[in-house]
Amino acid sequence: MMLTAVGLMSGTSLDGVDVALIETDGKRVKSFGPSGYRAYTAHERGLLRQALTEAVNLSQRDARPGILGEAERAVTQAHAEAVASFTSQHHITRENIDIVGFHGQTVLHRPAQKLTVQIGDATALAKAIHIPVMYDFRAADVEAGGQGAPFVPVYHRALAQSLEREGPIVVVNIGGVSNITYIDGNDVLIACDTGPGNALLDDYMFRKMNQPFDCEGRLAAQGAVDVPWVIRALEHRFFALPPPKSLDRNDFASLVLREMPPADGAATLTAFTAEAIARIVPLLPKEPKSWIVAGGGARNLTLLRMLRERLAPATVESADALGWSADAIEAQAFGFLAARGLKGLPLSYPATTGVPIPMTGGVIARP
Repeated sequence: MMLTAVGLMSGTSLDGVDVALIETDGKRVKSFGPSGYRAYTAHERGLLRQALTEAVNLSQRDARPGILGEAERAVTQAHAEAVASFTSQHHITRENIDIVGFHGQTVLHRPAQKLTVQIGDATALAKAIHIPVMYDFRAADVEAGGQGAPFVPVYHRALAQSLEREGPIVVVNIGGVSNITYIDGNDVLIACDTGPGNALLDDYMFRKMNQPFDCEGRLAAQGAVDVPWVIRALEHRFFALPPPKSLDRNDFASLVLREMPPADGAATLTAFTAEAIARIVPLLPKEPKSWIVAGGGARNLTLLRMLRERLAPATVESADALGWSADAIEAQAFGFLAARGLKGLPLSYPATTGVPIPMTGGVIARP
């Protein structure tokens, strides 16, 4: 039976809430509905940055001391507003939505300690929007010994199968962190984080230029890459680990660039993201034939150029070029995962998160 699901995603880039509607049975996607976006205000982004800083001290996943409680209320309110404006704008009645998939805002991800923390009050959200909400997608996987990330591969597989092209295909999602899904037919699904996505670059742009990101990669396009710095950065032990593996947004925050013109800094961090993605190729069963880039990084033309140079002769194209939505793909994925969760289908697998057996997950909050 097809379900109408709305997915909500607030990623590690801290830019805002993505909303997307899809029709799915949890195995294939019947149709894409509209998508929407609700930007975080400067105040909300500031709260979330503080929450990320304070979350490093957490040892219990449900604790919300100090600023974390305030940030959780802001996240919940922003998601409620995102759903309200989305349904109003597209004339969708809440009775026509079967389930909402609510990822929440990740503030800490330490799977080795069986700890992953996404803030956002699903019960309050369900009551505000009057629709059942599925949340806490990652907890069961982490509790069972999985990495708890990445969680979008099953959705990437559903999309890739609709292309009917020869594999292997890799979908690379470049948000705050970059992650890949390697798809080769119906049977081979491998996934992992590859390293930094936009997080280091976004933070650098904020510090140096007071801008939230490098629009279209324009600043990086004017700069020169500090190649020795990139080579040293790639010595981080993470890059040699086989998949599955995952990262926290701030795992590379200790890497500091020397003083250089901002354009050179942007170019260097962009190159680091591209090189980190390329480093996964030798760790895959076969060399991919095509790469599909989604997430905010798909808008960075300098990053796309670097990936094309580094991954040739494989093709590299943006998700938008295929009629997918680079911006809404993760929100769509959490609608898809919510439908899978309702049907008791696995959300994660040994080769995507390292969990011992395929794992179901998600908890339902009713209005």
